[in-house]
Amino acid sequence: MPNVKRATLQPIIEANVEKGTSIETDEWMGYNGLEGKGYDHSTVNHGKGQYVAEDGTTVNAIENFWRHVKCSIKGTHTSVSPKHLERYVKEFEYRCNRRTRPETMLSELLSRFPELDA
Repeated sequence: MPNVKRATLQPIIEANVEKGTSIETDEWMGYNGLEGKGYDHSTVNHGKGQYVAEDGTTVNAIENFWRHVKCSIKGTHTSVSPKHLERYVKEFEYRCNRRTRPETMLSELLSRFPELDA
């Protein structure tokens, strides 16, 4: 993303996020106005020391996800070209979604190649 200005962020959100979706963000002004564009937008105000709003809004999980992605890239791959970044993130997403069920980690692979399940 070239920058995090509203004029940059919101067209990307509109192109990739279905109207009516609940979006939870921090208080960054680039997100202002999402309610008027058909989204259910709620915020948490980090600037005031708020990390979980009274209504339960939080961005802790996504911030944690990105921290782990960055550590993985720095620790394992050292660097990743923009060309392949999406692939690395997709792999990390796959692993993250199965982290509490390691037995499913290779289930798709094993269903395609049962001879591997020896």
